[in-house]
Amino acid sequence: MTRTNFNRLLMGALAVVIGSGAVAISLNESVSAQTDEVKAVTDVMTREALAVEQGDLAALDKIWANSEDVTVFESGHANYGWNDYRNTHLAPELKEFKNTKYSFSDMKVKVDGKTAWATFKYSLAAEMGTRKVESGGLGTAVLEKRDGKWRIVHWHSSAPRRAPAPAASPTPKA
Repeated sequence: MTRTNFNRLLMGALAVVIGSGAVAISLNESVSAQTDEVKAVTDVMTREALAVEQGDLAALDKIWANSEDVTVFESGHANYGWNDYRNTHLAPELKEFKNTKYSFSDMKVKVDGKTAWATFKYSLAAEMGTRKVESGGLGTAVLEKRDGKWRIVHWHSSAPRRAPAPAASPTPKA
C-alpha cells in the first residue's frame, strides 16, 4: 500500500469515527430531551393526583387546559369543556371527599412533539359523609404542550365492572 493510499484510508476512517460521534451525540441529546419531557409530563400527573387529594381546584386549574376542547370520560359519563368538568363534576365531588388518598401506579408516558399521553392504574379512597369510597381502575390522560407547559386535554378512566347482585332464590311453595 502506498503512503498516499494509506493516508486516504486513514482520513476516511477518521471521518467515519467523527461522523459516528456526531450522530451519537445527536441521538443522546434527542434521548435526553425526550427523557426531560417524559419527566415533565410525569410531574404534571403527580401534581394532578396531589391536587385531587388536597381538593385544590386552583392547582387543577393550572394543570388542565382551561378550554372548551377538554374532554373527560369517566366510567361511562362524559364532560365536554373544562368548565363543565370542573364545575359540575370535579368541584362537587372534591367538596364531599374527606381524607382523600389518590394515587397512580404502573404509569407509562409517551411524548411525541407537543402531544403526550400517559396510561396508568389509579387508586382512590375517601370518606363521603358516613360512607367510605374505595375505587380503582385504569386511565389514560392526553396532554398538549401549550405556551411551554404541559396541560391535560383529555382524561378517560374506568373502574372494573361490579359483579351483578345474586338473583333472589325462589321461595318454595307450600
